[in-house]
Amino acid sequence: MTSEERGALETPTEAGEPPWLAWARRLQALSQSGLYYCEDAFDRERYGEVARIAAEIMARHSGVAAERVERFFSAEVGYATPKTDLRAVVLREDKLLLVRERSDGLWSLPGGWADVGETPAACIEKEVWEEAGFRSRAVKLLAFYDQRRRGAKPHPLHTYKAFFHCEITGGEARPSVETSEVGFFAEHALPPLSTGRVTAEQLTRMFELLHNPDCPADFD
Repeated sequence: MTSEERGALETPTEAGEPPWLAWARRLQALSQSGLYYCEDAFDRERYGEVARIAAEIMARHSGVAAERVERFFSAEVGYATPKTDLRAVVLREDKLLLVRERSDGLWSLPGGWADVGETPAACIEKEVWEEAGFRSRAVKLLAFYDQRRRGAKPHPLHTYKAFFHCEITGGEARPSVETSEVGFFAEHALPPLSTGRVTAEQLTRMFELLHNPDCPADFD
């Protein structure tokens, strides 16, 4: 293999992520969907092997034990679809509401995975209450992004991220079991961010969208 050919294997995909991550994610999705639909025992064995190969690729390049990756993948069942992460964009006196995550000590917009059985608006309002202590009302969808295209920290699962403008209706700042601090920050004085959850570029765009309310929602 020539140096040019080796370089091609390391060139980021169109979405800006390493090829090995895209390959492993696609194999995992193929295996997950196959295991959900197939009934033949031999097919199930083959799809299980595909899952193990995906875990090995992910483990080799991420430094995480293959067994741990397999356990993570095995929690995903049914037809494989992207997961949706919801984030609340709340301004008070032109400062942005952020919460400090206990898991990594870094800051993020309140939010998390969408919950089955609840509307997106209800989910994000609940996240603001649980993580920051404020009652709120979701008033506008600001953006709906494919995280692969947005410079986010790589994630083993394909993820969409939705940003909702929320207005505070009550409550007061209060940390939670997931968050250790709650604060409001000016656009040019942001704290260290939990980039797996939100990036500085995304927050800059949220300020732009809030300052220009006639702009339509961003989407990929």
